[in-house]
Formats: sequence, structure tokens, C-alpha cells
Amino acid sequence: MKLGIGITDFSWPIPTDDLGTTVIDLAQQADEAGFDSLWVMDHFFQIGLSGQPPESPMLEAYAALGFLAGITRRIKLGTLVTSVAYRHPGVLIKSLTTLDVLSGGRTYFGIGAGAAVDPAKLDRIFETDGLGIPFPSLGQRFEMLEETLQIAHRMWDGDETPFRGKHYELARPLNSPNSVQRPRPPILIAGSGERKTLRLVARYGDACSLFDMPGTGYADDITHKLDVLRAHCDEAGRDFDEIEKTIGTHLDPSDEKHFVEHMRELAALGIDHVLLAPQGPWDEKRLAGVAALLPEVQAM
Repeated sequence: MKLGIGITDFSWPIPTDDLGTTVIDLAQQADEAGFDSLWVMDHFFQIGLSGQPPESPMLEAYAALGFLAGITRRIKLGTLVTSVAYRHPGVLIKSLTTLDVLSGGRTYFGIGAGAAVDPAKLDRIFETDGLGIPFPSLGQRFEMLEETLQIAHRMWDGDETPFRGKHYELARPLNSPNSVQRPRPPILIAGSGERKTLRLVARYGDACSLFDMPGTGYADDITHKLDVLRAHCDEAGRDFDEIEKTIGTHLDPSDEKHFVEHMRELAALGIDHVLLAPQGPWDEKRLAGVAALLPEVQAM
């Protein structure tokens, strides 16, 4: 089983001009230790799930990934995940392709419909309102997500014929240079919705992204969700085994025995890749503790 880490909490008690060196040290430590993947969130304000306030530091995802690609050598890189409303798909696929080319084929394309929230009903300013980003209804965003996935396949297939959808029109979806990874960087579609999200995974995705965060409202019945995904794959004529099964967890790695046992449980359920972002920011000691468990986890 693979093990990746998310650098998603930047609330170290350090000056801003030390953030870069701190991220460099952690990313290179993860790269050298043999972690399989490294992830950032595509958010502009910090999210409540982290336990930090919106004002807590948050780096922009694609600038951060470009920086990480330049300071690492083997670890895979991606977002958990890009909200489809945040970027035009043509520019987004161009950005991902550039990252894939310059990193030597080390990217995931993490994408989803975005938070199931109505900013108008929140008791605080949501990041989209805060930065003036249009944020359509969830139903519209699912339509946009399917069109974005269609555009991604078209551009990575090298198909320059015009795309005309309900939400997007691309007169010539040229993508040169195209990605190093063929036929494309793996598309990770986040979410566990049974009617829409897992159907999109079966039709367009290379990886699903389930949740293992008890007590947060994000804890899936993994066996059931994978059964639903299998049914969608059967309907779409897709090989279920082609899809990488990933799961995000906030599990505390300091309890080493429980951590390894839980990794073994996830592997037994059919999970291929665990994406770990425990509460609080990473530090070198914490990361080294998980790194020491890597051989056992990766052997599962």
C-alpha cells in the first residue's frame, strides 16, 4: 500500500519569510524517506476541518506545487483537491500539463465539485466571496465537473477539435507540450457521493478519494462505497481494478501500533493509497516517526 502526506497546515510559529525553508525541509525529507505522494489543498483561506481559523496561513496550490516540483526528485504531487469552480478548465489542464512535464511525470490531477456549501448561509465570509470568485450551485458545479473531465481527456488525448458544452467552449484545445505521463496524469476525483461522484470516477477517473475522518462528518463506509463504485464501473464497461482506491485520513501517527493496525485494516478493505494529514502542522520529528513505519505500510 502507498502512503502519502498532505502539507495542509502552515501555522508554524515562525516569520513568514521562514515558511519557504520550512516547506523545503519537510518536502525533501518526505521525498528522501520514500513517501509515495505529497499533497496540498486547493483553498485560499484555511478550512475549518483543520481546526485553524480562516486567517491561518494558506498557500496557493499551483504555485506551491511548482515550487515543490523543483525541490523534489521522485515523490508524486497533487491537490486534494481543486474545486472545479476556481479555474477555467483549459488553463487548469495547461497548468497540470506544465507541472507534469517539468516534474518528469510526477503529477496527479485532483479535482472535485467543491464544498457542498451555500456561502450565503454561512456565518462567516467564504473564500469565494472573500476573493470575488463565482461559486455556482452544487448542481451546476457537477455539470462543470463533468465537462472539465471531458476537456481533460480531450486535451491529454491530443484532440484539438472544438469543445462546446453547457458551461465551457474551447475553439481549439491545443495542449503542447503534452504530458509526460501517458495516456495522461492520473485523474483523482474526490468525494464519495454515490449517484454523481462515483459515477464520474467510473467514467473518467483513474483514482477515487474516500474519507476516513471519524467525528468530522467525513467518514465513509468503505466497503459499501467501493461496492457502489464497482457497480458504476460495470455499467460503464470499466475495469474496477484499474482505479486506484485512495483515502484521506487525520489518523494520529504518534500511536504507532494503532496506526499500523489501521493501515492494515484499510489495505484489507481494498485501499491502495492512504493520504495522511494529521491535525496540526508537520515537523521533522513527526514526519520521521511516520517514515520509520513506511516499509511496513508499503509491504501491505
